[in-house]
Amino acid sequence: MHNERLARAALSRLMEPQDSAGLALVQVAGALDALGIATGQLSYGPALEQELTGVLAEHSSTASWAGLGAALKRWAPRVPDLAPERDLATMQRLGGQLIIPGDDLWPDQLGDLGIHEPICLWWRGVEQELPAAAKSIALVGSRDSTSYGAAVTGDLAYALAQRGFTVVSGGAYGIDAHAHRAALAGSSESMPTIAVMAGGVDRFYPSGNEDLLRAVANQGAVLAEVPPGSAPTRYRFLQRNRLIAALASVTVVVEARWRSGALNTAHHAESLGRAVGAVPGSVHSANSAGCHRLLRDGGAICVTDAGEVAELAAPSGDFLPDPRDGSSAVHDGLTLEDLILLDALPLRSTSSVEKLCTVAGLGPEAVRAGLGRLGLLGLAESRNGGWKRSKNAG
Repeated sequence: MHNERLARAALSRLMEPQDSAGLALVQVAGALDALGIATGQLSYGPALEQELTGVLAEHSSTASWAGLGAALKRWAPRVPDLAPERDLATMQRLGGQLIIPGDDLWPDQLGDLGIHEPICLWWRGVEQELPAAAKSIALVGSRDSTSYGAAVTGDLAYALAQRGFTVVSGGAYGIDAHAHRAALAGSSESMPTIAVMAGGVDRFYPSGNEDLLRAVANQGAVLAEVPPGSAPTRYRFLQRNRLIAALASVTVVVEARWRSGALNTAHHAESLGRAVGAVPGSVHSANSAGCHRLLRDGGAICVTDAGEVAELAAPSGDFLPDPRDGSSAVHDGLTLEDLILLDALPLRSTSSVEKLCTVAGLGPEAVRAGLGRLGLLGLAESRNGGWKRSKNAG
């Protein structure tokens, strides 16, 4: 396993993310032999080339395939710089590690990427298994977010974190930063948020977010598929977007211009069969043009609060208690929003509709309607203009 780890560490420096030829080679020959072939230390025959062509054709990746010889020429300039032991030592010094497929910490949902599953992940953060896709939500959007986008992102991330979801984003300025910051504030869980980097995790990028990303690493995880010292190039930003989409069950675009990179993340999510949500904005705002484009093209569902996002992650009813559990029988049949509202109601003191909107992440109309339903069921009661949970609700 140590040699496998070294080989994958070296391959991550040798090959760019989503290098179809390299990923196919790893799939066919295994990491150790793939490294030997890629560095010229092992020879190969026409049978391997034929098998690689078949794998690439199966995954519709033959467009850029010019043969293994062409790939070897592309990788050759990087061979002298390979030093996986040095990269692993760097991560150890930073308190991080390298994880590979098969490790306990490896997120299984990345397998949905098929041939484009990353070779490895360089990790800084809490050493705890990443949550399943169903418990992760990606929030992405413009770097030059407006005050509207910042407020909506903060509300969504905070409320989702309070519900136990992990917020996944890219660590950039704007929407990404607001998502990470609000998730950290809204959760006491050990994995409130994950930042997926386009460059090496040895230095936090952008530098203006260093304190924020350090907090993410201290409480959650900062991940990259490129080794320490790697620069965050435009290509790598686009490639890391597929990881953000794959880690989460839902990708929500909060604000995006017509050609925003956030739309790239949404398209990755759509291709993986993941749900995509878009937050509507002003028709006069260029920062919402991309969101409206997603909604118009039918690739996204309109979302306006955390309750609607949570429903995309787990359709209504998935979080209902087991009917065989007699202690939870009073909650049977409640919608997801009503369950969330019930959880938000205080047991002793009363709470106003406005405060319940903030705590539950629901709109005023949804809160008032939900309180009416809970009141009829004997689960909530009104006192002095406020609302509290009744004794029947447990």
